[in-house]
Amino acid sequence: MAYLNLNYVIEQVGKEKGIPKSTLTSALEEAVLAASKKKFGANLDLEAKYNEELEEIEVFQFKTVVEEVTDPEREISLEEARQQDPECLPGDKIGTKMDTKKLGRIAAQTAKQVIMEKVRNAESDVIYEEYKNKKGEVVTGVIQRVEKGFYIVNLGKTEAILSFKETIPNEVFRQRERIKAYIVDVEKSQKKGCAITLSRTHPGFLIKLFELEVPEIQEGLIKILNAVREPGERAKISVHSEDLDVDPIGACVGVKGSRVQAVVQELRGEKIDIIPYSKDPTKFVCNALAPARVSKVYINEESRSMEIIVHDDQLSLAIGKKGQNVRLASKLTGWRIDISSESEVEKSSKKVIDELVSTLKISDILARILNEEYLRDIRDIAKLTVEELNKITSISIEDCEHIIKNAKAAIQENSQTGQRLSAEKKTGLENLEMKPKG
Repeated sequence: MAYLNLNYVIEQVGKEKGIPKSTLTSALEEAVLAASKKKFGANLDLEAKYNEELEEIEVFQFKTVVEEVTDPEREISLEEARQQDPECLPGDKIGTKMDTKKLGRIAAQTAKQVIMEKVRNAESDVIYEEYKNKKGEVVTGVIQRVEKGFYIVNLGKTEAILSFKETIPNEVFRQRERIKAYIVDVEKSQKKGCAITLSRTHPGFLIKLFELEVPEIQEGLIKILNAVREPGERAKISVHSEDLDVDPIGACVGVKGSRVQAVVQELRGEKIDIIPYSKDPTKFVCNALAPARVSKVYINEESRSMEIIVHDDQLSLAIGKKGQNVRLASKLTGWRIDISSESEVEKSSKKVIDELVSTLKISDILARILNEEYLRDIRDIAKLTVEELNKITSISIEDCEHIIKNAKAAIQENSQTGQRLSAEKKTGLENLEMKPKG
């Protein structure tokens, strides 16, 4: 099956689509073979081979040499075969070149379909290989068209999908508009080929935008350790530098705020808090709650939680609009954060202190010490050893024994009271059921 300047066509398509020559010739061979089987018969033993010198796809029919022919389509007699090859033996295969000019319009159409499918698959493979390593990168594209629920973005060699859900709130793009986006995923399937998914709301988009704007990040002098966002409203990033001469906050902000403003502009005015990372979790959480100022911190390592105390005038600032500031700080640091004002703490502390004084028969000062040490539940106090309580309070061993004894007694009394109330309730219900109706 001859083609005009087939070598040139293969070379040009290969360059344009980025497809290897071997893949294209293989596709042509497979297409012509499919067309030949449709024309000459599917039962025939056919083989298609590209002849580069003749610029032609040659098709050969092979028959097995036998002494007695039972299947004329796949077998040839020894006598007839020796007319072509005098040295052939039974079991050998003899090939005859087919006249591909006899391939009709339908067969040619089949060949074209196979070629198109192979080229599409090969092109998809090339695109996948190119973009699979770009996952997590920022790309620039043009809005090709708008469909129901998503944008189709032209990236040059291929198209990508940007869902409306992955755009910043109130953000609308028009056809032919140029945009930046973050590659969330690159998938390959037989039906759809290579599918590239984009996002403008992913925290990674924020990180990559800073990398593009801040040379110190590209050079590895500054690291962005984490980023959290409420797209279009507010974001926090934690930054760190091992080099004491490098100011990570100043570098990210830039001269007169030029660097951070470039990122803010791309994110449609999203407010960005740049937080200095600290290995000390208490300091890191306090940094993350900026711009609010923290008065006291109570930390619980087991539950990975912190109780943050702030001045009354700092409470709304620490919590933020609809809890946004504390929510983002918690996500950024990985700690659960509870915020209270000093007046709220004083009110609740007074109640706890009064209960400790009454239950444990201790002074107001000692009750305040226990409260400050987060020992507010008598069950926690009862679990302490005398030595542990002595270390915490610095009071005598005898007094420590007395406090723990009172705590255990109170727990037992509460348990007995609870059991008695439960029994009384059960008796009351039984009497109610036994009472005659009417």
